[in-house]
Amino acid sequence: MPLRSAGHRCRPALTALIAAATAAVLALTAAPPAAAADTWTEVGSDRADPLTESQGLTSVEIPAGSPNRYTGIGTIPLGVSSRGWNHVGDPDASYDGHYVEPYQRDSGGAKMFRVKAPDGTWSEYVHPLGSGEALNNSWVAISPDGQWMLSGEWGTMTRLLVFPTPGVNPATSPSANLPQAATVRLDHAVRDVQGCDFVTATRLLCSSDDPEGSLFGLTKPLLQIDLAAAPNGTADVAGHVTALRQLPLRSGCSGSFEAEGIDYDRRTGTLRIIVVSPGFCVLTDSKTYRFTRG
Repeated sequence: MPLRSAGHRCRPALTALIAAATAAVLALTAAPPAAAADTWTEVGSDRADPLTESQGLTSVEIPAGSPNRYTGIGTIPLGVSSRGWNHVGDPDASYDGHYVEPYQRDSGGAKMFRVKAPDGTWSEYVHPLGSGEALNNSWVAISPDGQWMLSGEWGTMTRLLVFPTPGVNPATSPSANLPQAATVRLDHAVRDVQGCDFVTATRLLCSSDDPEGSLFGLTKPLLQIDLAAAPNGTADVAGHVTALRQLPLRSGCSGSFEAEGIDYDRRTGTLRIIVVSPGFCVLTDSKTYRFTRG
């Protein structure tokens, strides 16, 4: 009996120990895998036109030989801007040739994604804002499998939004509202992200226009986000954030630079990021900087 009583007294402690161990295992499963941060070295730059190359850019693989695409206020079609969609963000293209541009307007409760299919036809997909969702539609990043699209909000955020990729994912239709499917939960706040692009199925690179520098100790950082798993639209995903470096801030004018869109071309391993110069120099020496790994 004494031994049995002692055994009963030990069971709560043993149960707590098992519960703690189980929780630890689950926490490790949900956390992004430890991964070394990449090093990106500047290798060149090209002038960025302030009207047509100042918001975003992406490389297009299909059809073969397609030129890189850029966005700016001068690329918004009149038929789109006349309906209030007066800002276009950083676009992306799926590996099968679907090209997606994110749009926002000054008022209203929705965002719009404009899609060009490989056959050249355009369609529009509207997403009504969810509870607490910011109006801004600064960028899109399409997963390597093409089925899921990430998007972000302006300001200081600890999440990215996951949508089915309009025009690619069979669950989408221009005649139906585009729903949010899941969320990427970040382990570190980010600020004013202007663009992200997938490098692998579980790694993104993002350009941040953060003017303060209080989050990572530097302004205008290039960020790396490692996901615990590839987005699949059925569950939230954890994301580990690392600041890699400050973006180039060089101009003949002094003042505030603006970090804009980002693109990773898997065919060449080239990373490109737009940085808009301050003041009058926005017209003369805004740049698309090129980087390679290492």
